[in-house]
Amino acid sequence: MAKVKQMFYCQECGHESSKWLGQCPGCKNWNTFVEEKVVTGLTKNKTKKESIIPTSILDVNIDEDTRIGTGMKELDRVLGGGIVRGSLTLVGGDPGIGKSTILLQVCRNLTMSGVKVLYVSGEESLQQIKIRADRLGGFERDMLLLSETNLNDTLEAVGKINPEVLIIDSIQTMYLDEVGSSAGSVSQVREVTGQLMRIAKQMNIAIFIVGHVTKEGTVAGPRTLEHMVDTVLYFEGEKNAIYRILRGVKNRFGSTNEIGVFEMKDSGLYEVDNPSEVMLSGRPKDASGSVVVCSMEGTRPILIEIQALVSDSNFNLPRRTSVGIDYNRVNMLMAVLEKRAGLMLAGSDAYVNVAGGIKINEPAIDLGIVMALVSSFRNKPINYNTIIFGEVGLSGEVRGVSMAERRIKEAAKMGFTSCVIPQINCEGINIPDGMEVIGVSSVSEALSKAFAC
Repeated sequence: MAKVKQMFYCQECGHESSKWLGQCPGCKNWNTFVEEKVVTGLTKNKTKKESIIPTSILDVNIDEDTRIGTGMKELDRVLGGGIVRGSLTLVGGDPGIGKSTILLQVCRNLTMSGVKVLYVSGEESLQQIKIRADRLGGFERDMLLLSETNLNDTLEAVGKINPEVLIIDSIQTMYLDEVGSSAGSVSQVREVTGQLMRIAKQMNIAIFIVGHVTKEGTVAGPRTLEHMVDTVLYFEGEKNAIYRILRGVKNRFGSTNEIGVFEMKDSGLYEVDNPSEVMLSGRPKDASGSVVVCSMEGTRPILIEIQALVSDSNFNLPRRTSVGIDYNRVNMLMAVLEKRAGLMLAGSDAYVNVAGGIKINEPAIDLGIVMALVSSFRNKPINYNTIIFGEVGLSGEVRGVSMAERRIKEAAKMGFTSCVIPQINCEGINIPDGMEVIGVSSVSEALSKAFAC
């Protein structure tokens, strides 16, 4: 006999408990438990299946048709070369940042290539989707639309149509009749995602699902949702800004270090072929506290401007603020400057910003942050055509970074004439014509050479 019991689930991480708790033991968040009904004791009809025989890895063939090109090079780069058949991809981001827009553009490109696509929306009517499609333009071939929130009805339509690509917008609006809780709850999101994963593998359909995000920037619902899917893509950037960054947080079929840069216009998202040029647009000339660094995003070098502002503090405890960079990393680098370079920054406010709205966690930008802080503190600009990169240790040493030659070539292509890099990276590299490479082994040496070039 089926039994119905009450369980409490955390809306953030999916932790379950038999009673309500103020703080979740899993994610340590407060007031996240909600009550849901759980049906237990159901017996499923068991049908006799054919015996399953394992397959030798040597007998598995990989066809060229395993991946489907989206018609957008930036998106293909993040996905690892295109859409993998039978994969389940989660697309997250803030409301209005462009999740539905880019997926509709992908649908347009796929239909132009002869790929059968089914777009299922639980948030918009067919008329609303048509209005957005007309705004994007270019829909010359038929694309199938469905406005439905019941997953069983959706899967029935999928079985009849048998599309190659399925879009679910969004996962929080879909529900199953067998689950007693409301749509968007932990149980519904988990069961719906499990059903979609099963359909993707059995029918070899590439499925994209859109997920809402919380104020902290994570996908709403249990964190197990991210573990269930094959690929997780996040849109970064302010929705009022014109540039968007698509980052792969998880990818079973490619690298998670690649990013895609897009520009938001009235007619949709457009690819940015040269992100370095975009990130450096509007850079002030001969301004103190401005330094250009080179960060590697996967296999792509991107030039980024680091801005710093150091001023005397009017508070007992000086303020430290960082945007786009780890706050603790900035504090550590300022401590290195005080101890190893003799700069008294304890009584100064410090603000560090990455221009362009991108977030960087690579240690190779440490030396650029240090130079920006010193430039603002001394109110002395660094040469406009100089690029700086290198990792800084607690002893004040400058450590080597990976792919230094590729970074230098990118800087030369963008018109820079001098480059301050770790001394260890100067060995065995080909220096482009017109580029002066300056090797440094410590922060003190970097300070003396960077302001002299």
